[in-house]
Amino acid sequence: MKAFRLDELDAERAANDGAYLQFLRERNMSVGLYALDAGQADPQQPHQQDEVYLVVSGRASLTVGMETTTVARGSVVYVPAGVPHKFHHISEDLRVLVVFSPPEG
Repeated sequence: MKAFRLDELDAERAANDGAYLQFLRERNMSVGLYALDAGQADPQQPHQQDEVYLVVSGRASLTVGMETTTVARGSVVYVPAGVPHKFHHISEDLRVLVVFSPPEG
């Protein structure tokens, strides 16, 4: 079994000065923690993998393709591979679990 604590993952991510920390990689998927602070711009580009976002904390808007929704703690969003997407109007520090399938990279 592999078990993780979000507070420890967020501390590790911050210690490495990155917005993203991949903490699990298996044959069919990878999982990471993505962090954007209030007011920060989201630099990500479309990925070659399907993604699922689970918002752990914070509040923002998320545009996927031509659709926009508000996300907050508990929101779950599917993003198909190759579709442009960005978090924006981040009003509260955002922490998001990201599941990629197949694994990113």
